[in-house]
Amino acid sequence: MAEISRYRIVRHLRAESASHVIHYRRGKLARSGRGLSFWFAPMSASIAEVPVDDREVPLALTARTADYQDVTVQGVITYRVIDPEAIARRVDFTIDNAKGVHLRRPLEKIQLAVAQLAQQHASEWIARRPVRDVLRDGPEAVRERVREALDGDDGLAALGLSIVSVRVASIAPVPDLERALEAPMRERIQQDADEAAFARRALAVEKERAIQENELKNQIELARREEELIAQRGSNAKRQAQEDAEARTIASQSEAARTRTLAEGQSDSIRLVEGAKVEQERARMEIQQNVPPAVLAALAAREIAGKLQRIEHLHVGGDALGPMLSELAAAGTRALEERNKGRGSS
Repeated sequence: MAEISRYRIVRHLRAESASHVIHYRRGKLARSGRGLSFWFAPMSASIAEVPVDDREVPLALTARTADYQDVTVQGVITYRVIDPEAIARRVDFTIDNAKGVHLRRPLEKIQLAVAQLAQQHASEWIARRPVRDVLRDGPEAVRERVREALDGDDGLAALGLSIVSVRVASIAPVPDLERALEAPMRERIQQDADEAAFARRALAVEKERAIQENELKNQIELARREEELIAQRGSNAKRQAQEDAEARTIASQSEAARTRTLAEGQSDSIRLVEGAKVEQERARMEIQQNVPPAVLAALAAREIAGKLQRIEHLHVGGDALGPMLSELAAAGTRALEERNKGRGSS
């Protein structure tokens, strides 16, 4: 908005750099340009101010598709004035010489014209396609169609307007249609989720089966090894028993041989001893055969006396003592004779 100052009968206007000011004096063009500052007489001046910065127009419409379904389109169109004098000739941008505000509402008229033109092209494009195609192509297709139509529109070019950009934020069906369209997709998504869950469960079952098979194989292997261990232990025990039996047999044979050897030694010793005793006894018997009875009786008495510890009474009769003494005397005589013979011969 231009800033106007009053000084008595004249006034001063200062415009912003984003505004194009057109000054007419007495019906003739006095000056035209952006960001002007000048003095003017209010009684003979007519001033128009045209904004030349970028302006945005909201785009919102409900259109019907080829299959009679309603969709809502929301977006923003950005435009700007590239020929201020041309649009000033078509639209009234006159400002109040005292306040600097527009006497009409030119910007609203331009925004309405741009919005209606964009809605027309968008509705025509949507009306030729089914709702699924419109929703599948999305905002990008509508944006391209609207931008192409506005750039080629002769009316906007005659107004001196240029479309800077077209943005379409969304294309959405009505709530009932949206729920109906979402149902198959939700079912498909749910089916995919169920299939994923089933696949995960199947994988878990497969892994569990593999684990059980592995455990079963391990148990079979352990049982086989245990069987081998038991067989080996039995074989070892059998071998140990055989070796123990053989050892006992060898020990028994050794003991029997030793016992037999000892017995044979003892037998030989006994035979030798007994033989010696027999020989001694034989020699004794031979000696005793030549000894007179009286001597034998004396020897027997001596033997008996050696074995008796105490003699209480000894009674020798005359019949026994006489012959005994005679025998002793004769034996002593014979012994002396034999001794003398031995000396004489020596």
